[in-house]
Amino acid sequence: MKHTKHMAIVTLLLLGVGAAAAQSLGDYARTVRKNKPDTTATSKVYDNDNLPTTETLSVVGPSPADSKSAGAAKPATVDPATARQQTADAWKEKLDKQKEKISSLSHELDIDQRELQLHAAAAQTDPSVSVRNVQFNKDEVQYKSDLEAKQKALDAARQEMDDLQDQAHKAGVAQNEKDNDKDKDKDKDKQ
Repeated sequence: MKHTKHMAIVTLLLLGVGAAAAQSLGDYARTVRKNKPDTTATSKVYDNDNLPTTETLSVVGPSPADSKSAGAAKPATVDPATARQQTADAWKEKLDKQKEKISSLSHELDIDQRELQLHAAAAQTDPSVSVRNVQFNKDEVQYKSDLEAKQKALDAARQEMDDLQDQAHKAGVAQNEKDNDKDKDKDKDKQ
């Protein structure tokens, strides 16, 4: 029993010393604030310590008074509808170029596939195929490697088209183009 009392007393003394030596969270925050390094970066970072209470913050850029004092010219106002139309036209041009590229690659691939089929058919109907079989095999390997290369190029162009359409959609242009396509489809249905 004596031993238990001594253990309890030692434990209480250790807890009391630990509590006296422990720093409160508020004291720790004050010391960190005092030792905070100055941030002299070009962009200003706002936190609760340096947030202005009497001024307004600009999340876009410098205040208009700052730009006038720097001698900056006032930007020309652009009609939002005009800007939207220019953006839509630019995206439409990019998408049309990519569609032309895909169409061209698809056409080349189709022609090469037909040439390979004609070459194989000619080799099968020719009586001297056994004599020229070695040359046919070399040509067939070359045709197939060309077809694979063109197929990869076509797949890459289609992936690029999908990426462009996603980017246009994010820019708010693709929806208008889809609406135009739907309108064209409706007009065809009516006829």
